[in-house]
Amino acid sequence: MVLPDGFSLPPLSYLLVLLVAAAAVATALWRRRPPVREATVLAFVPWMVAGAACHVLEVIEAVPPAFAPLLGTPSVYVSTFVLAGAIWTVTDDRFLALAGTLAALLAVGAAFGVGYGRGTITPYWPLVALVLSIVLAAGTWGLFRRALPGVAATTGVAGALVVLAHALDGISTAVGIDVLEVTERSPLPRAIMGVAEGLPTAETIGVGWLFVLVKLALACVIVWLMAEYVEDEPNEGFLLLALIAAVGFGPGVHNLLLFAVGG
Repeated sequence: MVLPDGFSLPPLSYLLVLLVAAAAVATALWRRRPPVREATVLAFVPWMVAGAACHVLEVIEAVPPAFAPLLGTPSVYVSTFVLAGAIWTVTDDRFLALAGTLAALLAVGAAFGVGYGRGTITPYWPLVALVLSIVLAAGTWGLFRRALPGVAATTGVAGALVVLAHALDGISTAVGIDVLEVTERSPLPRAIMGVAEGLPTAETIGVGWLFVLVKLALACVIVWLMAEYVEDEPNEGFLLLALIAAVGFGPGVHNLLLFAVGG
């Protein structure tokens, strides 16, 4: 198994609708060819948060059954792309960011509203994980800029976001495993942390640290490898960096929010 537990396609009717909608949005974007810049990558960040929050609502069974198949894994990625992409086809980065921020606030607010109603709000460790992620990402990016200033300048904010996104995923996973004693659903992180279980440090600092280290190293290597592509083909390069950031932000925000509202 290489897919996380809980990974399943929606019923065929939902799947067909999602695929047709995604194809239509992708075609519209291909025809319009909007420029992709650092600001565009930033504009998609609130959409990553909104998608993660919607998936949390699905996990805690707080959405109507008719909408639940659109918000599972991996459907939520496609659903978020369809909505954000449709807005992007008719507007600019600024409005895309504004719409995403509104969507994120509504989704996160709904999740906290459900948690408050159920009496399951527990924000301490998610806040600790968030602060640690920001501090660790800032330190890592600072070292990266000193070591590879040209690469950092070329990738800019998008490169820094990739590092932050995967720091968030790594730290939130480590806090979940070592502190909150949740079960990791994805086989690859489980395998990495399984290696850490066999080390003498497992009894003192836990096993999540190795996953954090691997995530940060991979993020930095990917940014380094992407720099030339971003310089030669900025539209495609920045778009790929946004996708790579989403792979980290989605699970990371999902973890934090689920820990905060799921009790």
